[in-house]
Amino acid sequence: MAQKCVHKGCGKLFSNSEEPCIYHPGPPVFHEGQKGWKCCKPRVLTFDEFMTIPPCTTGTHSTVDDTPAPDPSPSNEDVEAKIRAQKEKQENLPPAVSRAPIAQQAPRPTPSPAPPEIEEEDDDPSLPVPEGTACKRKACGVTYKSGQSRDEEECVHHPGQPLFHEGSKGWTCCKRRVLEFDEFLKLPGCTTKARHLFVGAKKKDASSSKAEEEEVVKDVRNDFYQTATTVIASLYLKKIDKERSRVEFTDKETVELDLHTSDSKWYKTSITTFSPIDPEKSTFKIMGTKLELTLAKGDGSGWPVLRAEDPHTGEIIQAGRAGRV
Repeated sequence: MAQKCVHKGCGKLFSNSEEPCIYHPGPPVFHEGQKGWKCCKPRVLTFDEFMTIPPCTTGTHSTVDDTPAPDPSPSNEDVEAKIRAQKEKQENLPPAVSRAPIAQQAPRPTPSPAPPEIEEEDDDPSLPVPEGTACKRKACGVTYKSGQSRDEEECVHHPGQPLFHEGSKGWTCCKRRVLEFDEFLKLPGCTTKARHLFVGAKKKDASSSKAEEEEVVKDVRNDFYQTATTVIASLYLKKIDKERSRVEFTDKETVELDLHTSDSKWYKTSITTFSPIDPEKSTFKIMGTKLELTLAKGDGSGWPVLRAEDPHTGEIIQAGRAGRV
C-alpha cells in the first residue's frame, strides 16, 4: 500500500521505503524577512520562492517526521530578565558614559507591510485538466481526478499572502496565528470558491499579441561599402531581438528581413539587390544599434546602389553612402 513521505520538500507517495528521497532535513528558518532552510544556504524574500527552494539532501522516504525541532524561542520571562539586566548595567555607568550608548541606539526596524493581495483568476472551462493536477490556490491541496464533475467543486483556500512576524505565522486574509511552521502549513483555508484553479486562464499567443502592440517602422537609415568580392551594408535599427527576428538570403537577388526590437518596433521588407549575390556565402550580424549584412558578390561587379530600384548616377560606391531602405 502506497504511503505519503512526510519529509520536507518531498511529500511523494511511495511503496518502497528504500527508493531515493530528496528532501530538506533541517527546519525552516525565518529571519528579518528572509526565508530558507537551516540545512542549506539559499535565502529568499517571498513565501512562493521559499516553497520552490530545491531539496538539498538525498535519503530514503519515511512516514515519521524526523526534522529537528527549531531552536526554542526565548520565553517572556527570559526576555524581561535580559532587559532588566541591560537597564541595570546602564544605570551603574557614569552619566557621561551611560548617555552615549542610548543616543547611539539604532531605531528598531519596523516590519515590512504585507504585499497587496492579487485578484484571483479562474479556470478557462475550454482548457483540459491533466489527471493529478494540483489546485494552484494556497492551502487547498486538492488534485484533479479524471471524470470528476467541475460543477460540484468547492475550493477552500487562503486568498491572502503568508505573514511571518516576530515568530508568529499566519495569512493576511484571516486572524489565526501559530508558532510552528508545520502548524502554519495545516491552517485551513478561510475562503470558499465554487471551482478549483487547476490550469488558469487561457494564455494569449505571445507572438500575435506582441505583433499587435508593436510599432511598424516603414524605413530605416542605411549605408554600405564594398570590396572586390563583398558588399557590407548596415541597416540602423536599435535593440533588435535576435530570438524573434529573421534574415534570409532567399535567392541570388533577394534578402528577406523581418526584424523585431525589444522596445516594440517591427520592420519588415524585401531587398532586391543591385547585382546577383551568392546566398550560401552571404552572412549577417545583429548588433546593438544595427543589422550588418555581408553580401557575397555573384559576379564581382561594382555596385553604385544597394537596391536594384534605387536611383543612381553610375558612380561606384567604395566608402559608404547613407540612404533609406
